[in-house]
Amino acid sequence: MTERKLPPGLHRETLAVRAGIEPSQYGENSEALYLSSSFVQPDAETAARRFAGTEEGYTYSRTSNPTVTAFEHRLAALEGTEAAIGASSGMGAILMLCMGLLKAGDHVVCSRSVFGSTLNLIGREFGKFGVQTTFVSQTDVGEWRAALRPDTKLLFAETPTNPLTDVCDIAALAELAHSVGALLVVDNCFCTPALQRPAELGADLIIHSGTKYLDGQGRVLAGAICGPAKYIRDVFDPVVRTAGMALSPFNAWVVLKGMETLGIRMQAQCASALELARWLEAQPKVARVYYPGLPSHPQHELAMRQQSGQGGAVVSFDVQGDGPEALRRNAFHVIDHTRIVSITANLGDTKTTITHPATTSHGRLKEEQRQAAGIGQGLIRVAVGLEHLDDLKADLARGLDTL
Repeated sequence: MTERKLPPGLHRETLAVRAGIEPSQYGENSEALYLSSSFVQPDAETAARRFAGTEEGYTYSRTSNPTVTAFEHRLAALEGTEAAIGASSGMGAILMLCMGLLKAGDHVVCSRSVFGSTLNLIGREFGKFGVQTTFVSQTDVGEWRAALRPDTKLLFAETPTNPLTDVCDIAALAELAHSVGALLVVDNCFCTPALQRPAELGADLIIHSGTKYLDGQGRVLAGAICGPAKYIRDVFDPVVRTAGMALSPFNAWVVLKGMETLGIRMQAQCASALELARWLEAQPKVARVYYPGLPSHPQHELAMRQQSGQGGAVVSFDVQGDGPEALRRNAFHVIDHTRIVSITANLGDTKTTITHPATTSHGRLKEEQRQAAGIGQGLIRVAVGLEHLDDLKADLARGLDTL
């Protein structure tokens, strides 16, 4: 299978539909799904070359598969990177990243506001193997600079963060990383390349949880790393071959088709999220709203520059309450009075979801970690879908108006 030849300079909306691999001999218009664990070789000599990596060709779906290749080519085209490699999930992609680039004695600088599982994987699990991590403020470039050491290998950021939507200056962090010979890794899950292309701002590697907006309908798990071909081919491909965090062909196909509508979904969800955030700011029982599209957001101007003028589709807010127990009770009250939105920690779906981060996505963190990340008991996260905005307002009002 060869990459589909397209004219240069195409827009992202076109790449989302057309980038991929050439059709098979049957000329299918919709990308084919190759559900096969292995591939028959024409002869023993060809098999030997392909297994040795001296000749291109498919051998086993844990190492490569045509449907997965199509997904990788499309995502790389959207991100504007040379290559991409699929993974079984977003966390599988981060595991692949760490296994490929880190060893005992290496140092990582990471935002303390990243996803809870990312915090635990980098800080706790890789700490067992001698990798040291310094967690810093997402938004204070001075803290990132002060944390740099001669053995720093990676700077890891997620922007906007989950769930408080803090935005970091990608270009500034890239300059810092490169000043000490380190790599900047950006988790682009919330924005996707429909809104933000970190590579254009200097990021070296981009992480994706395709489970979220790339799929867009909450159907499958998927992940990926995008970046220079030398890292994808020489660093991460051997990790997947050995460790097996491979993306399944079926999941790759589902996300591949999901990416075709990524642009229009994101535009519609961002528009609804902005209006919902404005409405929440006016509610008397809401203490604070976190949304980059609002002028009240501390990094609003930076977000508008980095995110194509859009705030994203995730809105978080604090309910009012006196003390942690009251805050948690009030947050649960609002969540439990909804009748339309889904109470689930996933996001990126066409269905709006609502969750209490302190007891779900960040529930396994220590209390001091949650406090450092700014995640209180009164915080609620809403990932806005495609329902009518008036229905979403009414659904949240059921709980807010009866607090």
